[in-house]
Amino acid sequence: MTEDTDDDAPGWRNFYGRRHGKTLRPSQKTYLSQDMDTLRPRGIWAAENPERSPLDLAAIFGGARPVWLEVGFGGGEHMVHMAARYPGIGLIGCEPYINGVAMLLGKIRAAGVTNLAVHPGDVRELFDVLPAGSVARAFLNYPDPWPKRRHHRRRFVTQDHLVPLARVLAPGAEFRVATDIPDYMRQALEEVPQAGFELVAHGGVAWDDWLSTRYEQKALREGRVPDYATFRRRGVAAADA
Repeated sequence: MTEDTDDDAPGWRNFYGRRHGKTLRPSQKTYLSQDMDTLRPRGIWAAENPERSPLDLAAIFGGARPVWLEVGFGGGEHMVHMAARYPGIGLIGCEPYINGVAMLLGKIRAAGVTNLAVHPGDVRELFDVLPAGSVARAFLNYPDPWPKRRHHRRRFVTQDHLVPLARVLAPGAEFRVATDIPDYMRQALEEVPQAGFELVAHGGVAWDDWLSTRYEQKALREGRVPDYATFRRRGVAAADA
């Protein structure tokens, strides 16, 4: 579990814990020094884009394609799995935990996938510059549970985070949530619909294309039960309008 921190950006309350963990292995330091610059989209951080101009997603992914988003990709195994299974999409992952970023970069090298972009920071920075309705699917897999009641407002499934997510999702876009914390799912089922989503499915059966992550495997070893929910962004998709 993570600990409360006092280093929130002005006006923000972090929904994640630590930025750094164990000392990086030499190979992981190599991934960060050699690969991060190529995989990181420019214009997300305010210092690079103070006007907060919208990103050109076609330029990032080498042409127009559906764009998916993973919020907090952990060790990156789900993200790489989805990129390999769906080579026609572009997948952006956000993760402020640098050890997780390093693990993802190693998996990208091993898998040889090329349809990924990585933001090593807070997803809210990306929300600021994503065009409205530009994301076709979003994933929230085993997010930081913030188990203490006084920290529940830090969870991603609050209106401060869900409303910006809804803005960047296209009408009809899917939002998947996986967690092993019953109270986290309770909050998701309450808050996500308030931000402009409808619940499509909820239960203990994962999606057909799901890859069980290391966090899920840890939960199973410790006797916790995975729970999955699928939401859909309300509205009429452009193709159906």
